[in-house]
Amino acid sequence: MRVDDDQTWASRAACAGSEPDALFVRGAAQREVRELCFACPVRMECLADALNSQTTFGVWGGLTERERRALLRRYPEVADWSSWLEREDDELIAELRAQRAPRIIARMRSHTG
Repeated sequence: MRVDDDQTWASRAACAGSEPDALFVRGAAQREVRELCFACPVRMECLADALNSQTTFGVWGGLTERERRALLRRYPEVADWSSWLEREDDELIAELRAQRAPRIIARMRSHTG
């Protein structure tokens, strides 16, 4: 089952009880808000949903809008982010699963402009 077919994961999110406006901030505030994501039990589902729907604003799955755009530009061939994120043999995916801000994406942004 694809993540975007079943949204019940959202009720288990670490941010489920937060004010929605608190998650839709800009700039440096996004880096602070996403700290909540790093221990979230449904972080990868949230990230896959945001990438599949190309959500352009807010923090989703621990990534800022700029970080998600960098992923989408780097991997335009990915049609199902849920499946892509389930792979375990990729350095980037391991970095995304870490309970901290991914370092690789910052390097990707600097190389893609």
